[in-house]
Amino acid sequence: MESQCKEEPVLHIVVVGFHHKKGCQVEFSYPPIIPSAGHDSHTLPEEWKYLPFLALPDGAHNYQEDTVYFHLPPLEGQLKCVYGVSCYRQMEAKALKVREADITRETVQKSVCVLSRLPLFGLIQAKLQLITHAYFEEKDFSQISILKELYDHMNRSLSCTSLEGSQIYLGLSARDLILHFKHKVLIIFKLILLEKKILFYVTPVKRLVETLMTVLSLFPGIIEHGLADSSHYQPRRSVSEDFSSPEIISADEESFCMSATDITDIPKELECRYDVSDQPDQSKPCNTALDTHYLQPHTGSLLDSSECEWETLEPHVIDEMEEKVDIDHSEMFDTVSGLPITVQPQSATGQGTLTSGLVSGLQEDQYGLPLAIFTKGYLCMPYMALQQHHLLSDISVRGFVAGATNILFRQQRHLSDAVVDVDEARIQIHDPELRKMLYLSTADLRFADYLVKHVTENKEDVFLDGTGWEGGDEWIRAQFGLYVHSLLSSALQEDHERLLADYGAAFTSAWKITHNYRLWISNKHPAMAEITPGHPFQGQYSVADVKIRLSHSMQNSERGKKIGNAVMSTSRSVVQTGKAVGQSVGGALTVAKSAMSSWFSMLGQPTAAVSASPQSTD
Repeated sequence: MESQCKEEPVLHIVVVGFHHKKGCQVEFSYPPIIPSAGHDSHTLPEEWKYLPFLALPDGAHNYQEDTVYFHLPPLEGQLKCVYGVSCYRQMEAKALKVREADITRETVQKSVCVLSRLPLFGLIQAKLQLITHAYFEEKDFSQISILKELYDHMNRSLSCTSLEGSQIYLGLSARDLILHFKHKVLIIFKLILLEKKILFYVTPVKRLVETLMTVLSLFPGIIEHGLADSSHYQPRRSVSEDFSSPEIISADEESFCMSATDITDIPKELECRYDVSDQPDQSKPCNTALDTHYLQPHTGSLLDSSECEWETLEPHVIDEMEEKVDIDHSEMFDTVSGLPITVQPQSATGQGTLTSGLVSGLQEDQYGLPLAIFTKGYLCMPYMALQQHHLLSDISVRGFVAGATNILFRQQRHLSDAVVDVDEARIQIHDPELRKMLYLSTADLRFADYLVKHVTENKEDVFLDGTGWEGGDEWIRAQFGLYVHSLLSSALQEDHERLLADYGAAFTSAWKITHNYRLWISNKHPAMAEITPGHPFQGQYSVADVKIRLSHSMQNSERGKKIGNAVMSTSRSVVQTGKAVGQSVGGALTVAKSAMSSWFSMLGQPTAAVSASPQSTD
């Protein structure tokens, strides 16, 4: 960490443009990415060959501006991931003061990106967005002095101390995440703990990367110190590249634009995959049917089967599998409010000095966090270009958390374990066994309901738009921090099976064979003795739990949705029919009332005449 702090945090300022013949290419870099090539060279190191396609995303022409977060693998001789932030804009070519000869289209599309050693995505984006706007307002892209000033300014203002505190989470709203996904946030959280292949999908890119990084911000220390090894992959080499220089390639000589027809020409390869650090079970045959390595055209409709959702699993299927333990946990609950007494974990400043993990190599606190999830071939790619599609089936990649905007990624369901549709707040999981692992236990449902209630109830009352404590962003991250601390503490106890049952027996069994758990359990963490074991929301089953379970099933199971829609449809019909009947009945009653009044008045008139006639005779 000390050596990293001594180095300048910003590596390069890069401008990427779209050329009508050559496609996406680097037009300017400061300092030069390859020192001997100059500022305006298009050449790139082999490890960074995908940089143009990450900085200027697919489908960018559909938006006036956009923002991209991305990761690059370390260059030769380096060990840490490189974090990229790109601000994209487009403008009409006729508005330029100086129009170069190669600008032949009506619009000009360019991205200004910062390559950094520190994962300060939101902080960098806030500064970069202003500079990108000013750069375009010049209407002369040869004016690069502002970009050099940006490089100097960022290296003066950013440092490793910026990783401490809440500014690292700038632009990552945990409140908005809970409001949008509700209890499903916990399911995504558990998917990452299980190190599954998870694909986030939505457009534009800004919403995609912010959602993905907000989910990661719920894991203690992951963004600050847990992504250093998250982009260690080898770029794919083509036949033409085998005859070129092994160190650098030129974008002038080769365009990396790839169409859907190119994908169909790629042959299939069926290979077995396992983590080299794990103990392989040689008795189990390799499933070649699921190990398809390359994108293929999808013949069916796009995710047409509603049965692929995890919510279709009926509650009673798992309830029969869960162990029901009747133990008095009254001291875990407040007798007045009925809410769990949750002790918040200490802040980052109070956790002591970070040390380098003996096995993981990550900077860890006294609790052994962050967990070594994004290590050993488990990738984190906030945005993934189409040119990187082969990584999803690479034998050296054991899993990933990736974001994509291209529909081809979403269509290839066999390449991922779960697809998170951000726009619809839906998680699509194809494996029934995985859906069982992710089925939320009663304690998990209490936890999720606790979060949702506090966020929604304080929606209008949180001081300064989400910066308040209870129901605010930091409060939500503290709750997930407590969840992880309690989970780890429970795993250390002698009666861990009973304690872990509240997290889901199927989930904990699968989690215990993951890479992150085995690395964490292999070391001693004396500070974990301070953490109370057991689920924060453990306790006896009550009527309130039945309501939560029923609400959860009705809102999220396929059958529950159909029943809910039928009830709503029936209610509307009843209301409409009631109005029609009311109008008819009301009209009839009015007529009847009028008739009765007339009849009584008619009856009264003869009586009055009879009584008057004797008076007159008298």
